[in-house]
Amino acid sequence: MSAPASAPDTTTSAARRKVRLRRGSSDRSAAALLLTGTVLAILWANSPWGSTYEAFWETELEVGLGGWQLHATLHDVVNDGLMTLFFFVVGLEVKREFTIGELTDRSRAIVPIVAAIAGLVIPALLFVVIAIPSGELGAWGVVISTDTAFLLGALAIIGPPFPARLRTFLLTLAVVDDVGALLAIGIFYNTGLDLVPLAVAVVLMVAIALVRYLRAGRGLAYGVLGVGLWIAIAMAGIHPTLAGVAVALLIPVFPPRRSEVERTEELTRAFRESPSAQYAAAVNRSLRESLSINDRLQAEWGPYIAFLVLPIFALANAGVHLDAETLASAFTSPLTWAIIAGLVVGKFVGITAATAIVRATGLGKLAPGLGMPRVAGGAALSGIGFTISLFIVGIALADGEAQDHGRVGVLTASLVAFGLGWAIFAIADRMSPPQAVGKVLARPFDPERDHYRGRPDAPYQIVEYGDFECPFCSRATGSIDQVIRRFGDEVCWVWRHLPLEGVHPHAKLAAQAYEAAALQGRFLDMSRTLFQHQDALEADDLCRYAEELGLDVPRFVEDLRSPAVVRRVEDDQIDAELMDLHSTPTFFVNGRRHIGPWDSRSLIRSLEASVEAPPPQTADER
Repeated sequence: MSAPASAPDTTTSAARRKVRLRRGSSDRSAAALLLTGTVLAILWANSPWGSTYEAFWETELEVGLGGWQLHATLHDVVNDGLMTLFFFVVGLEVKREFTIGELTDRSRAIVPIVAAIAGLVIPALLFVVIAIPSGELGAWGVVISTDTAFLLGALAIIGPPFPARLRTFLLTLAVVDDVGALLAIGIFYNTGLDLVPLAVAVVLMVAIALVRYLRAGRGLAYGVLGVGLWIAIAMAGIHPTLAGVAVALLIPVFPPRRSEVERTEELTRAFRESPSAQYAAAVNRSLRESLSINDRLQAEWGPYIAFLVLPIFALANAGVHLDAETLASAFTSPLTWAIIAGLVVGKFVGITAATAIVRATGLGKLAPGLGMPRVAGGAALSGIGFTISLFIVGIALADGEAQDHGRVGVLTASLVAFGLGWAIFAIADRMSPPQAVGKVLARPFDPERDHYRGRPDAPYQIVEYGDFECPFCSRATGSIDQVIRRFGDEVCWVWRHLPLEGVHPHAKLAAQAYEAAALQGRFLDMSRTLFQHQDALEADDLCRYAEELGLDVPRFVEDLRSPAVVRRVEDDQIDAELMDLHSTPTFFVNGRRHIGPWDSRSLIRSLEASVEAPPPQTADER
């Protein structure tokens, strides 16, 4: 995807530092709150006032409108209502990764999907084998689900270095796992499917998919139809949290729109020249329209889910009685050990083995920097079963004593899985310390090969991976011009190709036109022309630009698709893939990847700071 435009006039180093701190600590803070809610629930349930725990959460609520009434307990409100919002936000994030994120590469996406399916099947089979003496084979559903919230929270608490790739892998795996578990509940643990509300749910999903075509009021339409879908799914006898995932997957996501970004800039300039409420409202509206509703909803709802919904959920569900008699009885029960084995062993073996097999057969691949030791650690953490596991305990086991055994098994398995995952990460990272993928430029600047501006031996060097159809790369040319004006011949700027063909279908051909023009010494003129005409990059357009630049057009046409030119562009693409670059523009300052805004002031500061840092090692030197 293309990176969002930066705001050079408003971004300060302090603000960027705060953003980094928020990103680095949010998962860990959310996990701490989640753990606090769990501990408080256990203490409450086992305190002298333990009887008030269940009494409180079983408090009846009633909502009436005319002759229609809805009855629910506080526990139902949390598990069926608030948790729908959690699955909604998780679904939004996964939809984004599949559409414009790291999982647009289907060979990467297939690995967590297959691993999740194995992580559903293997634990269930292992449970059935071990639980035969207990006679509770119908409780196999307890071991199939990974608790997404606790999984991500546990990963944040352990804090392995460079966790982004693993987090995306586990998030995708967990959502597929949750959908499979919710479907299992709907099919095998329902109170009887009602086909009429189920049909209504299907109609509502079609309506939600069509909301994107409304000219206005889309947010309200999504909200109303989403609530309707939740009600229909609940009335159909299916766990209503599935509605959150369904709505999230039906909401569109797209990269920032160039036209809206440019319009926002024009409106901002107009507001600066003539401040008014009308211009202010137009700027706000244009800012919203430039981002997909998926991005906006994630940003708006994410903090509420992490810091409010999940701690409340833990408080409402973790209150298990842990007296000595219950524990002694549980740990002599085959049911308890079947749950522990299913979650801890089944999840670990199923996910790790499936990932290894898919990789070995070539059906899928892991993202750069994500190896099997990391997957094994994540697979171990996937044995943390809580949300749906405890829910299924209540509906699959009728006997009160069996329910206690089941809850003890779920909590014990979660603790063991957390400890096992922590140990795997600690050992694996010590034996083979992970490296930040793409932190260092994979192929050093080569003045005999690369196209550049400035002196090749300049003390300052900036390498840009870009896309001629990317609007933000076009805007970055202004930043580069400012950098060159600042440093003069003390800086060398290098261009390399990263055409994002999934979203920019003409980008690779434009890159080839740049290389064809370079063979006639006019690469810089061609690049400026391509950026000026990003909406017209067909082959005929490219030939016209070559003619306007005074190039030898027959030679240009011959070179445009020649193997040497195509190979040159693809060589840059391979380098980008090795460094796992997937957004444009991406800059490397004196060999190190530039993280943050790419306005001229930020790039100048980064260049000046780079001469104080030790020179980076290349991939061959490491």
